[in-house]
Amino acid sequence: MSQKVDWAKYVSETEKNLTGLIATVDITGTDESKRQNSQQTDGESTLLKLVVTYINHRKKHFEMSQKVDWAKYVSETEKNLTGLIATVDITGTDESKRQNSQQTDGEVPEQFSPAEASLLAKIIRKGLIENKNNIEVQRMDPKSPLYSIKSFEALNLNPNLLKGVFEMGFNAPSKIQETALPTLLADPPQNLIAQSQSGTGKTAAFVLAMLSRVVVDKKYPQVLCLSPTYELAIQTGEVAAHMAKFCPEIEMKFAVRGEEVPRNSKLTEHIIIGTPGKVLDWALKFRVFDLQKINVFVLDEADVMIATQGHQDQCIKIHKNLSSTCQMMFFSATYDQEVMDFAEHIVKNPITIRLKREEESLDNIKQYYVRCRTPEEKYNAVTNIYGTVGIGQAIIFCHTRKTAAWLSEKMSKDGHAVAVLSGDLTVEQRINVLDRFRQGQEKVLITTNVLSRGIDVEQVTIVVNYDLPIDLDRKADCETYLHRIGRTGRFGKQGIAINLVDSEEAMAVCKAIESHFDKKISYLNAEDSDEIEKIGN
Repeated sequence: MSQKVDWAKYVSETEKNLTGLIATVDITGTDESKRQNSQQTDGESTLLKLVVTYINHRKKHFEMSQKVDWAKYVSETEKNLTGLIATVDITGTDESKRQNSQQTDGEVPEQFSPAEASLLAKIIRKGLIENKNNIEVQRMDPKSPLYSIKSFEALNLNPNLLKGVFEMGFNAPSKIQETALPTLLADPPQNLIAQSQSGTGKTAAFVLAMLSRVVVDKKYPQVLCLSPTYELAIQTGEVAAHMAKFCPEIEMKFAVRGEEVPRNSKLTEHIIIGTPGKVLDWALKFRVFDLQKINVFVLDEADVMIATQGHQDQCIKIHKNLSSTCQMMFFSATYDQEVMDFAEHIVKNPITIRLKREEESLDNIKQYYVRCRTPEEKYNAVTNIYGTVGIGQAIIFCHTRKTAAWLSEKMSKDGHAVAVLSGDLTVEQRINVLDRFRQGQEKVLITTNVLSRGIDVEQVTIVVNYDLPIDLDRKADCETYLHRIGRTGRFGKQGIAINLVDSEEAMAVCKAIESHFDKKISYLNAEDSDEIEKIGN
């Protein structure tokens, strides 16, 4: 990311380093002893194969040109990776293993790591996704002034930085940006804890604050941003590179696996974005930069950090070596007791911004339940409803991968244009599936819980809960239900939510959801075409 890098040399060395690291890499950033004791997952191997393949693909370009437009390079990366994915062994296992794993995995509910879910949400929600939730602000001193802004111009930013913000498509601040940015840019600096889901504009908010705090004449690291995984760090770096497109004097560096620094050297870049293990090594083991000189410390995805073994302790160790005047920014999608305890370790006297509990309205979504006794009846209900109301597109949520695969095959045989989104796809493949669905190439998207929060498609008019969402105790998962049916009825349009009930347990779940939201879920006879036609009007 540094503007001074010899890119041809960098790419050549990175390829060599990554190739050597494939068998041993630890993307989580845990310390050396843990790394040697832990088995590398297929996903880590896949990621590195993908990176090496991509580097080979781009090597000639870098050799031909010493001067790289980094922001342009970043914007091309995702597009090129998608094209390359077909050349990579994405399973990491042979065919027989894959089939065996499908037979066992398909029976159980899909499981996704917090880091994976967060990364995917970031990638899918390109640009600014408007979140209409109200903001709740808590201050240690209730008398202290609290400001909000309605335009980016009101922040008195560096004009070139403002130009980068507008070029990224951020025309007006999101809800969280309105309140967070004046706090982050205040003088004297204020500490912040913000609870915010991916897609609310929080990454752009703290990246803007990071870039604004840099004093370019000081040739040493002044800003440190920690992310829980390699991929999430790269995502943040991409946002920073885009935003700083017109500020070439601001230099940045990744502190992630595959990046090395010469012994006894000192970093001159202004901003470091990395994972806890690598940052700890560089700062305390190799001493290539001074934590005492860091003025801004950003801890992103704190809830994911807690869920990753070893990261929490590493973050606390880094924090202990920062100066008492360092500005702290702490971000988390959830804010339960464990995250609150972690936050108290890191951030003193903060202003806390919390999105109030989901306030997506169900008022413009008609909700129905259909009684079904067999899988065939459930299938007939889906096809009858979609065939009758079939304007726009539909998303169907299933509990397991096996159900999703069965339903997809059956609907395809019956002539429906169907796409499947499940956990056995890579990130790039999922992006492809969603792009095709957004473009209308498939009218029905069948998915597990892989992305209940991240799909915004204006044409979706029907959401079907083929299996109602339940938690680990098999109780109604009302939050997931809200995220699922919130995919329809967007932009003020009428939406339809259909819940298929195939047992007394499912009926109890349906009743619990109805009671929780205090919104009627009406009975629908899926065999009565006249009744189905009425719901579409």
